[in-house]
Amino acid sequence: MTTFTLIFLITLAAGTGLQLWLSWRQARYVSAHQHQVPQAFAEQITPDQHRKAAHYTLAKLVAERWEILLGVAVLLIWTLGGALQQLDQFWAGITASALWQGTGLILSVSLISSLLALPLAIWQTFGTETQFGFNKSSPLQFAKDQGLELVLSLVIGLPLVLLLLSLMISAGSLWWFWAWFGLMGFMLLINWAFPIWIAPLFNTFKPLPAGSLHTRLEALLARCGFASDGIFVMDGSKRSAHGNAYFTGFGKHKRIVFYDTLLDGLNEDQIEAVLAHELGHFRCHHIRKRLVAMALFSLAGLALLGWLAEQSWFYTGLGVHQDSPALALMLFFLLMPVFTVFFSPLLSRSSRQHEFEADRFAAEQASAQALISGLVAMYRDNASTLTPDPWYSAFHHSHPPAPERIAHLQAVST
Repeated sequence: MTTFTLIFLITLAAGTGLQLWLSWRQARYVSAHQHQVPQAFAEQITPDQHRKAAHYTLAKLVAERWEILLGVAVLLIWTLGGALQQLDQFWAGITASALWQGTGLILSVSLISSLLALPLAIWQTFGTETQFGFNKSSPLQFAKDQGLELVLSLVIGLPLVLLLLSLMISAGSLWWFWAWFGLMGFMLLINWAFPIWIAPLFNTFKPLPAGSLHTRLEALLARCGFASDGIFVMDGSKRSAHGNAYFTGFGKHKRIVFYDTLLDGLNEDQIEAVLAHELGHFRCHHIRKRLVAMALFSLAGLALLGWLAEQSWFYTGLGVHQDSPALALMLFFLLMPVFTVFFSPLLSRSSRQHEFEADRFAAEQASAQALISGLVAMYRDNASTLTPDPWYSAFHHSHPPAPERIAHLQAVST
């Protein structure tokens, strides 16, 4: 056993133990608080609704633990179990081209991983989500979605894989720097194409009908200086009863999207406040900051990959006895979650600060009380737990816990 193998196994064991411990803490904490609705939510959420949220959370935690354990097993099979090396040898017997051999390896690993995750996805969709009344997707719709996602992954992923591998093979020791430019351009292209070409493949988007709500939202956009391609309603109800809102795209081609389930569950004051919160992310430059952070992390990650790809211990320590650009790429992306899990609270903390800032902006541009009541309605309708364990939340939740968020809004509204 090499030194790096030992480091890998210790880190994997520590990270897995941490995740299971956090899941156990969350289950214990939610169970202990399921019989008492927090005072701040007592007027809008009944004890039965609060217990439903607790049971829903507990059911999801069971699936989460299986996902953690399955992920560990699959990772060990790919690496120390030798499956990645055997698959690489299989493709080496089909083609002598390093480019196409590597492409075949990466795409087949992605396909096999997706198939291994499919039973858990079916369980979550037709088990947990159906049990609690959220799933609206039929087996046929689910199968269509899976097939479409597979085709899109191939259409989008194949050019990206070919680009990265071509640069790794022929661009010299600084391939990672040129790959970073290509990756950033590719991501911008996908962000531009998503609302226009990709999202409509899965859902129907219709302009928000003219009326008082449309007038109010357009006035809010004008006050905030937000130019967009329009406000759209998405038929989210054909798959799930969960509600949400978001805007997508960049530049002048931004699009605001409301799930139809969200519009059905909120009044006009609440919808305006929810949109004001989303616009707060725009006005506070959160999107730009996240793009810059993502670009810097991507550059650092590719630079690290460029160095690791030249280290023989990186391959042998993970069960691979020959090196290649594709193997380096696969090992790197298999390995990174093992080491980055410990930094999750730092990312969550930054995201939560952005949420607080967007809430403050919404309180200035709309009604803080309307946003509070709208958020509580969303917590209720989505069966979100109001009492998460603080440690679990710090690692897993990009948004502040419900009590903290409501308390913050109450403070800024006074």
